[in-house]
Amino acid sequence: MPSTKESLSEYSSAFSQSILSWYRHNARALPWREAPSLYRTVVSEFMCQQTQIATVLPYFERWMAQLPDFESLAAAREDNVVKLWEGLGYYSRARNLHKLARKWVDADPKPQTASEWLKYPGVGAYTAAAISSISFGKHSAVVDGNVVRILARLTNDETQFNDNSKAVKNFTQLANDLIRETTHPGDHNQAMMELGATLCTKANPQCLLCPVQEYCTGLSQGDPARLPNLAKRKITAVTLDRAFIVHNGRLLLHRIPADAKRLAGMCEIPPGEQINLRFPAELIISRRRGIANERIEERFFRIVFSKEVAAIMEEDDTLFLHPLDQLDQITLTGPHRKWLHELLQEI
Repeated sequence: MPSTKESLSEYSSAFSQSILSWYRHNARALPWREAPSLYRTVVSEFMCQQTQIATVLPYFERWMAQLPDFESLAAAREDNVVKLWEGLGYYSRARNLHKLARKWVDADPKPQTASEWLKYPGVGAYTAAAISSISFGKHSAVVDGNVVRILARLTNDETQFNDNSKAVKNFTQLANDLIRETTHPGDHNQAMMELGATLCTKANPQCLLCPVQEYCTGLSQGDPARLPNLAKRKITAVTLDRAFIVHNGRLLLHRIPADAKRLAGMCEIPPGEQINLRFPAELIISRRRGIANERIEERFFRIVFSKEVAAIMEEDDTLFLHPLDQLDQITLTGPHRKWLHELLQEI
């Protein structure tokens, strides 16, 4: 029974039963599912934003070992929280999670509905729906890239969307229609996420294994792999030079200001312009990273510590020398900690 948005909504109960049955037999074993709690759900939702689950797993286990509940997180120092997050990227998530815990501890009554969770730091529509449905059984549908992809294919919707947020807005009503009659909204949402992550993937969707293939117009009338129709995001190429300076067993580092839009409070090898690369410099390595829509090439130059460098440090309090044998005590961005292993072999 291939579907339009209207007809799919009519089959919401049968659709939900099909996907729930599949989920209960095929869901991946994840730590926040095996021992569910509100706190574990909240932490997992924050960690999984824009990050693959395989990457999240060791971080989640380490986090739970040190900060097992809202109270311990609320009482923790911010630098310790961010240090635990090191390597996951998008560090504002860690800071917002910290603020959320403090607000939750003080809250009376505690939030339950999606609208109540939306008032908490770092909680958007998707996260609010996930928390309220999984932990409190509220009928709030999650809609992210996975769910957009599923719904676009089910309805063979060829509309071109300028970005994912517009696609989310377009499919939110349908997602809410599909969850409205289920008695297990949390499992329904997790089933939709699971389907998008494991079978209804961007490339090479496994349609023959799909539990809701009978509803899929994209499969019956076209090529589901081409949907959704999202405009390609413009990518900006950036080249950034870095100054690698080691002096008396200490490494020169730059602490990103607390009010920076990206990576606030994190440490990195300083930008070359901060040190002034007119000093004699030797290119050691060149590496690439991506942040948002930027593809950044970072070139690391060896510079000898000098009176001129010392003078620059006196004028710039974001620059400091840190002992090489204590690098594990500071919070470096993930790429720079990784690249430091290569750079230090060049000493």
